[in-house]
Amino acid sequence: MNSAVSKFVAVLLAVALMFVYPAAETYQRQDDLSRIMVYNAVTQFVDAVRNKGYLTPVMYQDFLNEIHRTGNDFDIQMEHLHKKYTPVYTDASNPDTFQHDIDVSYAGYYTADIMSVIFPNSTMEKDDDARKYKMNVGDFFKVTVKNINRTAGTIMMDFVSGSISGEAAVLAYPYGGMVLNEDY
Repeated sequence: MNSAVSKFVAVLLAVALMFVYPAAETYQRQDDLSRIMVYNAVTQFVDAVRNKGYLTPVMYQDFLNEIHRTGNDFDIQMEHLHKKYTPVYTDASNPDTFQHDIDVSYAGYYTADIMSVIFPNSTMEKDDDARKYKMNVGDFFKVTVKNINRTAGTIMMDFVSGSISGEAAVLAYPYGGMVLNEDY
């Protein structure tokens, strides 16, 4: 009886070593490739927007197509901080009270604001100039992308390790910077 149990355990261990672990490693490599693809797509998209100074529906759709090639679902958040200059007066009603100082502030525009410009509720063509979301030199543009599904590598490693990793995003990339040009 002891021999039968030890043989059964040996077979289970052999199956785990021959099939489960290599499958888990394969899925981990797939996640690594997905990380690289998403990182490249995010940096290329944000750099293109920053260098051109605008965002179009075609640019956004190309970005979406690129990151969805990984087979994952993503939450995409965009942020545009528009730089505003406000002169400082001691009395706002009297222009002679200018204090020779300027306050710099930022007005924030987020995903919903940007999407309403590039995807309005109308029948405009994709390349219509009204569908360009325009920014100015000195503004800031940032995109944060994170997966909302559990990747195959996460599921398999949870199975192998006997743990539950929860809802933590495996593919998460914030990237952004200053708008460098106004090419519109």
